[in-house]
Amino acid sequence: MTTDRPIRTLVRGAVAAAWARAVTAGALPPLPEGTPTPGVEVERPADPAHGDFASNLALRLARPCRRPPLEIARALADALADGAPDASGRRLLGAAEAAAPGFLNLRLDDALIARQVDAILAAGPAYGRVASDEAEWFNVEFVSANPTGPLHIGNARGAFVGDSLSRLLEAAGHRVTREYYFNDFGSQIRELGESVRVARAGGPMDEAPYRGDYVLELAADAPDEVVREAEAPGGDAAWAYGAWASEWIRAGIEATMGRLGCHFDVWRSEGTLHRDGWIARGVERLRSSGDLYESEGALWFRSTAYGDDKDRVVRRSNGEYTYFAADIGYLVDKFSRGFDHLVYVWGEDHHGTVARVRNAAQALGYRPESVEMLLYSWVRFLRDGAPVGMSKRGGTFITLDELLDEVGVDAARWFFASRGHTSPLDFDIELAKRQAPENPVYYVQYAHARISSILRVAREKGLSAEGGDTTLLRDPIELGLARALLRLPEVVEDGAAAHEYHELTAYAQELAAVFHAFYRDRRVVDAAAPDVSRARLALVDAARQTIACALGLLGISAPESM
Repeated sequence: MTTDRPIRTLVRGAVAAAWARAVTAGALPPLPEGTPTPGVEVERPADPAHGDFASNLALRLARPCRRPPLEIARALADALADGAPDASGRRLLGAAEAAAPGFLNLRLDDALIARQVDAILAAGPAYGRVASDEAEWFNVEFVSANPTGPLHIGNARGAFVGDSLSRLLEAAGHRVTREYYFNDFGSQIRELGESVRVARAGGPMDEAPYRGDYVLELAADAPDEVVREAEAPGGDAAWAYGAWASEWIRAGIEATMGRLGCHFDVWRSEGTLHRDGWIARGVERLRSSGDLYESEGALWFRSTAYGDDKDRVVRRSNGEYTYFAADIGYLVDKFSRGFDHLVYVWGEDHHGTVARVRNAAQALGYRPESVEMLLYSWVRFLRDGAPVGMSKRGGTFITLDELLDEVGVDAARWFFASRGHTSPLDFDIELAKRQAPENPVYYVQYAHARISSILRVAREKGLSAEGGDTTLLRDPIELGLARALLRLPEVVEDGAAAHEYHELTAYAQELAAVFHAFYRDRRVVDAAAPDVSRARLALVDAARQTIACALGLLGISAPESM
């Protein structure tokens, strides 16, 4: 058995093969001609007493086969009575049972579960990564905050959503390009520059578009050449200061992202879309397809033809392209680079943009389903139960760097990943700082550190996991921990398919709890029973490896001591 496919995949294949055998043997009738073949689904039952997996195939075959579902389930169970052995004769299943009204309950073979401990150890840091039969090249664009101030904790969620999703997609066998898109072309850049000009002139900052200590720092740090350009007779001070300041801020954002363990493969600016002609190309393609028309001096996209509630302006009557025109050019730019799937990670305030961008993609000839917007809910930050307020313009905000200084990268990443992106999130800053079991990231990391300590103590006593005979792992407590280890590839596969990652934190927490219970109930290091100790050391080492892999997929460290 290999670890690049979830055990669930093997079970699904075994059920499909059993169905085919039952039809060949005459125990089940073939599907009527023209009937679509239902896919074989297996899932983990809510009650572990029902087995490791369950399938509803019999319920789905009942109507086309004109047989009671329980009778079909029994025929499938009979076809799996041999345990679905592999080519070497080793069983996959320990039992297959039919249950009313027509479920097929499946239990893995105990020997298989024990053998997988060796496979997990052999996989090492790659454990949990799975192969994909339908691998795609994803472009994931996230954060994309305008460079008008340091990243604050109000827009930080996009960073965690985009990076966690990218890690998960890569672990599921896909290729990912991480991209940051920023506005260096609009009025906000000029307003930033005007704020710097006011600060340098010593004017009242309460009248400046942007305020705060960072604006004063920008004013003090402006290079001489920028000052000369800005203050030259006839010069455009707001634009000169704004262009320099926005790039200075963008570099700071990149440094913050690097500190977070988040890198971008591409930094794309709105200005380059204009200068490189992508916006003009996109607009011309829509004109050629007949999806643009002129009215009142402006150029409009027929968005209503694709289900939108109104048409959208692409070019204003003054000749300037709109932000939507930049979105159109950006679509053409991205797809021209060969991506199969575009993912935009946006705040929930972008609801109104989703339909028009997907409509434009369809009008440009792209599959609208290949353009996906993940709209994340906002985060409420709490300190001692009181919300923390933020305003970039007013300068009263906590930067992401300040949050990382206070709670650390690991805690920040965990808490942001602990809820689905569409769920509102209360981030308890004081809980994230706490070095105690009630802090979930501490609890999981402590499990990893505890296992590392066990392995060190064992080595001091002349014992190690090397050479451990995992066939000795037979009792329910041992096998319960081994079973928990097998779930990681499934969590990765399901999360990548759903474009969600929060089940990883839930899984890591559950696995840590299973390990702590195992260690409470079973002695691992016992010089009087070296064979059992080596087998259990192999098991806990595989648990350590699995916890480290789960944390790694979340961008969180796995400390060896705490």
